[in-house]
Amino acid sequence: MRRNSVGPISTAPGYRPWCRRRPGRLPRVTRLILVRHAPTAETGKRLTGRLPGVGLSPAGRRAAAALSRALADTPLQAVCTSPVQRCRETAALVAEPHGLRPLPHHGLTEVDYGAWAGCSLASLRRTSLWRLIQTAPSRVAFPNGEALPTVQARAVAACEALAAAHPEATLALVSHGDVIGLILAHYLGVPFDLYHRFSVSPASVSTLDLPAGGPARVHSLNVTPGDR
Repeated sequence: MRRNSVGPISTAPGYRPWCRRRPGRLPRVTRLILVRHAPTAETGKRLTGRLPGVGLSPAGRRAAAALSRALADTPLQAVCTSPVQRCRETAALVAEPHGLRPLPHHGLTEVDYGAWAGCSLASLRRTSLWRLIQTAPSRVAFPNGEALPTVQARAVAACEALAAAHPEATLALVSHGDVIGLILAHYLGVPFDLYHRFSVSPASVSTLDLPAGGPARVHSLNVTPGDR
């Protein structure tokens, strides 16, 4: 509720909020545009994970092209991508209007689903591990694969490293649904086991600002070109 007037606010001696700076000195902010890859023929049917040879479908290339047009006027300084093929193909289209070459970053790569890679989602939904993923993903490690908390740690570390290396820049990071959801959960302070409540659609954009010396700010979630 907004009040019409506010009385004096008492603060501890020497209190200086992080955002109080000398006139003319604004915090350095790096903007990260988190892009989920466009769809493949397997999206929503099979868990392809890091398997090679899974590229964008014709509909996926059209979605990536629409995303590229939507971001054409955004002043991107770099496009970083998961090395997985569907992300590299999406990143190439996003980077093209800016004359940039996508840079692979392993911190953004897909979850290592181990023995689950290549399985149909219909078969996986019948397993007890799938039920645990829906209720307590913080406890999940995929058979012969990666633990989800490890995924979040390396993806957030990638965001922090890229922001530090590109102060006051705007970067597009092309990655995967679970990876982006875990990044957003971290910066929004959402408990790990609730990260599935974020929708991260194929060819969608979520925008995150990382200021030097201050808290992150999420400006948009799961925006697709048709929403703009």
